[in-house]
Amino acid sequence: MATQPHQSPCPAERRPRRRLAGLRALVTGASSGVGRALALELSRRGTRVLATARRADRLAEVEHAHIPAAAPAPITLAGDITEPAVRRRLLERACDRLGGLDIVVAAAGGGAIGPFRTAAPGTLREIMELDFFAPAELVREALPLLGSSSDPAVVLVGSILGRHPLPLHAEYCAAKAALASLAGSLRAELAPEGIDVLLASLGPTQSEFWDNLRTGARPAWSGGRPLTAATTATAIVAALERRRAEVLPGWSAKGFAFAARACPWIIDAVVAHRRRSRA
Repeated sequence: MATQPHQSPCPAERRPRRRLAGLRALVTGASSGVGRALALELSRRGTRVLATARRADRLAEVEHAHIPAAAPAPITLAGDITEPAVRRRLLERACDRLGGLDIVVAAAGGGAIGPFRTAAPGTLREIMELDFFAPAELVREALPLLGSSSDPAVVLVGSILGRHPLPLHAEYCAAKAALASLAGSLRAELAPEGIDVLLASLGPTQSEFWDNLRTGARPAWSGGRPLTAATTATAIVAALERRRAEVLPGWSAKGFAFAARACPWIIDAVVAHRRRSRA
């Protein structure tokens, strides 16, 4: 028998804090960086986690990572979430092993660096597929499970570059801007069903992002003191508990977002100066 969608009794800002213990979460991009830190942080909070990424050997490390004995260890399933069959298997595994799903965390992503005019057309398609289409379709496919949850949520891990783009990052910025727009639309659309949507707009963060670029290398003018993946994950999980609409972990992200809204020309001027001085 079909389960009726959970109806939110009152607006998110007046609902009690979300209790993560006992909830069931699917976390993508869990083999490294923020995705890995989120899978472990949720497990420490008592959430039953299904972690996924392409690298099975790195996922095995997550499954056996040190967490409190009383906390549930993550279970894992390796695969590429850009493939529809993998997304189906993940949701089937969530049903079989967890009995359903309460939270979807889309943390997988990648980037490319270089002039847009000389980039292969396939680069844009590849980045959009990984950073936008795959998480969007995963959320779409997970909605029936989330609709049966008593306290469902979606977490989309984006970037401050979705607020204001930088040169040589065209594909990545476009994908993260699309993801931010998707989050806003879904938040309004799913609110009557009680499904929260949290957008995590990350600034400089310790990860393997620069090591796994699809094309190019880190520009000499790129800077910023990175926040640790663990600190970033803690901020995201706290925002999930508090039912926030968006979280900007760290002062660098907050400052960039403020400048993008109030005086975006300053960002452009700073970047232009750095490019000239480090050319």
